[in-house]
Amino acid sequence: MQASTPHWAHVLITGASSGIGRALALAVAGPGVTLHIGGRDATRLAATAADCAAAGATVRPQAADVRDAAAMAGWIANCGRLDLVIANAGISAGTGGETEPPAQARAIFETNVTGVLNTALPAIAAMAAQEPGPDGLRGRVAVIASIAAFVAVPWSPAYCASKAAVQGWAEALDATERRRGIRLHAVCPGYIRTPMTARNSFPMPLLMEPETAARRTLASIAAGRTRIAYPWPLYAVARLVGALPPGLRAALFTMTPAKGRLPGVG
Repeated sequence: MQASTPHWAHVLITGASSGIGRALALAVAGPGVTLHIGGRDATRLAATAADCAAAGATVRPQAADVRDAAAMAGWIANCGRLDLVIANAGISAGTGGETEPPAQARAIFETNVTGVLNTALPAIAAMAAQEPGPDGLRGRVAVIASIAAFVAVPWSPAYCASKAAVQGWAEALDATERRRGIRLHAVCPGYIRTPMTARNSFPMPLLMEPETAARRTLASIAAGRTRIAYPWPLYAVARLVGALPPGLRAALFTMTPAKGRLPGVG
């Protein structure tokens, strides 16, 4: 997808201050695009906004915490028309090989599940009230899940479960919302080189650059795919391992390194 020929004129992206969120924002930025970007780090968000503006987009940054339902609803309601909303904000952590701290499990679900709902639900409501665009749709909502949605890794219980929840929710809802001219997309990438994955101390097969992931994501959304999972070899392995009996799967994972906990969580 070329920034000079955008598919969508009005786009909102959460978690746009770094990683794949920033890459997605830069990929859609271009002349004629109104880009709403949200993030909790105001300094990094401003840097993303400046780069997107340099590409020709009209950028409207918003310091946003996706866990705040009222704030998210107010922000989205004031954006005007939205052709594409990407619920990208999320956090990742594991157990470090021990019991997952309750505070970490709650933090992951609050961001990765409640935060997605706080973004997607008001976006869907806004899109239902607007006229169809040139593509015949009122809008599209993409949620960033993960290939981890397809395999319950003992070392990352909350993360895997949170991504499985939003992946299943988006795919199920797409079947009914498309009747109203709204499409939902569950984006399930593998390992992407971001500040979040930089904390991983274990090998990450088929590690992908965020710019490559952004291009694949946007091209697949434009193609109308409900489930967007990549890279294919990693997706196939996740489906295979995920289909194993839980006891056997758990035994296999005892031989692999564990993902670390969130910094500051005991």
